[in-house]
Amino acid sequence: MYTFSSKLKTFSIILMAVGLLGIGYGFLSAPKDIQEVEKLLAADAHGSHGAAHGEAAEASHKEAGHHEAAEASHEEHKGGEHAKVNAADEHTEHLTHVLHQLQNKPWSAVYVACIFFLLLSMGVLAFYAIQQVAQAGWSPVLFRVMQGITAYLPAGSVIFFIILVLCGLHFNHIFVWLGEGVTDPKSANYDAIIAGKSGYLNFPFWIVRAFIFLLGWNIYRHFSRKNCLAQDETNDDLYYKKNFKASAGFLVFFIVSESIMAWDWIMSFDPHWFSTLFAWYVFASFFVSGITTIALVTIYLKSKGYLEYVNTSHIHDLAKFMFGISVFWTYLWFSQFMLIWYANIPEEVTYFVTRIQLYNLPFFGAVVMNFVFPLLILINTDFKRLNWVVVMAGIVILLGHYVDFFNMIMPGTVGDKWFIGVPEIASILFFLGLFIFVVFTALTKSPLLAKRNPFIEESKHFHY
Repeated sequence: MYTFSSKLKTFSIILMAVGLLGIGYGFLSAPKDIQEVEKLLAADAHGSHGAAHGEAAEASHKEAGHHEAAEASHEEHKGGEHAKVNAADEHTEHLTHVLHQLQNKPWSAVYVACIFFLLLSMGVLAFYAIQQVAQAGWSPVLFRVMQGITAYLPAGSVIFFIILVLCGLHFNHIFVWLGEGVTDPKSANYDAIIAGKSGYLNFPFWIVRAFIFLLGWNIYRHFSRKNCLAQDETNDDLYYKKNFKASAGFLVFFIVSESIMAWDWIMSFDPHWFSTLFAWYVFASFFVSGITTIALVTIYLKSKGYLEYVNTSHIHDLAKFMFGISVFWTYLWFSQFMLIWYANIPEEVTYFVTRIQLYNLPFFGAVVMNFVFPLLILINTDFKRLNWVVVMAGIVILLGHYVDFFNMIMPGTVGDKWFIGVPEIASILFFLGLFIFVVFTALTKSPLLAKRNPFIEESKHFHY
């Protein structure tokens, strides 16, 4: 039985505490009204807030310059007083827009970290189900590690669902299509494109879908673990067969729910844009993150004297999956980017124009971290058997896919006001601490070897 070390437990609690403090600071430091925004922009213009705010201020003043040019044009055509009223309205509208972006920043930081760790555990659950259905002979010695990682799913699901409900109750403005009046033709906020999608993108239907998906995933996770533990206490393969059938059914549910989830929880941040490859792209990102986490947790447990039957061949296979899915992710990244960029259709290409112009470093940096680095390191067969190489590559891959989620979500919520600062780092620390605490606590609840799995002997002696 695994024992959760006091050092690791203390470390996880410290991460959560520091993370909560940083998240709280992010919310408290966000501007409360347009007067604060105006003061902030004025201060930024004089350089008193440093380089980080300076870039945001410069972009804001460029926007303001465009507004001023537009105002001057109105004055030429419509005359004095009327133009002044329009100028004041436009200035207020601009400040309100910036206010929403700055208020969205801590919310978006929490959202990105929350969904990243939630889907990471889902990637592990999907990988576990695939191993069950494929009747894989190499992986049963890793099943309890996978089950331990997926133990995060219930806690992550509850937190994420609460965030979705708060979005629907207008505690934030991160989902544009949830804004007031966007589907009302009489409203100044009316958006014809969003209104056309309102039959699908409406809060009641959206939150019900989220509830069904999260519930379905957690039900499978609960019963698959229950059956696996029960199998250890029997003399036949009844529970193994139950798990096989449940896993086959779950994978059908998963591929449908994952596709819709990607549209609902990520793509709808940019409701004017869509991609038919997007769900696969999101899947590849969290799937490789999940497999990477299995490798890292396995290597950690092995270093502490556990998992006696895990050998370099098991690590090699996990590293092969890390390499292979990284290449698959890159194929999807390039396919989505190249086709849209080459076609150059305005309503499609704007998605990438925004990211290249405003998120240049994280956008292309993600490709280096998620493709170039794993390709150079993990293409070598011998390197896949070296724990320190796999750990190094795994840390870069996980950071790279966090940046990938950051790129998918932030442009639609904070625009050019992005910055990886206290709220973003604190959110990662909190959810990382929670993840470590829940996962390693779950690993203490049962033996680390599924001793009655029909393929366990094959897995114990897996070498090539």
